[in-house]
Formats: sequence, structure tokens, C-alpha cells
Amino acid sequence: MTDVTIQSKPYGEVTVKEQQLLHFPVGLFGFERMQHYALLDSTAPPFFWLQSLDDPGLAFILVNPYLVVPDYVLDIDPHELTEIGEPAEDDLLVFAVVTIAHDENRVSCNLQGPVMINRKARLGRQAISLDARWSIRHSLLENGQG
Repeated sequence: MTDVTIQSKPYGEVTVKEQQLLHFPVGLFGFERMQHYALLDSTAPPFFWLQSLDDPGLAFILVNPYLVVPDYVLDIDPHELTEIGEPAEDDLLVFAVVTIAHDENRVSCNLQGPVMINRKARLGRQAISLDARWSIRHSLLENGQG
């Protein structure tokens, strides 16, 4: 695997492994034109950064939803997994996008729109959960996460 130097919003210029580079063929909701990303470790675990390679000023904070809600269930249309190569369970990474409200001390994550990554194929997709229990603004502070 080759190392690649990228520009990142949180860390400036960083070197990443080729395996950290991801393609989202349809982008993320609201960012459909941004299709190339790098998955970066955060200096504040358990969070990660999903850094756009198309726009260095765009990065998303991610968290594993199973850490936020231990009984979280990934309930999506099976077609969504087909689009990223039907990954084996060991190759599927699932994340929730974290939102930090600037006007108040509110930190939440989107459990309704999980981000799925096939780490073997390095393909990603954001889906919509079919389970109405999950909110787009699930508070992290109430669970001791934020």
C-alpha cells in the first residue's frame, strides 16, 4: 500500500495509507458531489474524521453508533449494501455523523442516516434507516459520550 499526502480540515497536511481512501459513488446526503474521502483517526477517541478529498475544508466527525446505543440495529434496504459490494460482516464499518451545535452546548449524532463503509472494497454509502426508533439528532451528552 502506498502512502498519500492529503490536506485535512482538522490536522492540515497529513499522510494516510491508501487503505484509508474511500469512494462514495453517490456522496453523502447534501454533499452528493463530494465523492472522495479519507477516514482519519481522531485525537479524541471514539471519534473519527471523514475528510473530503474534493474539498479540504469539508470534514465530518463520525462515531460508532453501537457505542452510543448498544442495542442499535442497522435496518436498511438491502440494496444499499449491494451498492457498496455486499461486504462481509467483518468488512462492514458503520458510523453515525456527529453534529456539534455552535449556539449551545449540544452534541448529537444521526442514527437515522448511518454511514456504511465496505473497508475491503473501500466503498461508502449513507443510507436511511427503516427503523423509526432512531433519530437524526440523538444526544451524545445524555449518554456520557460528549
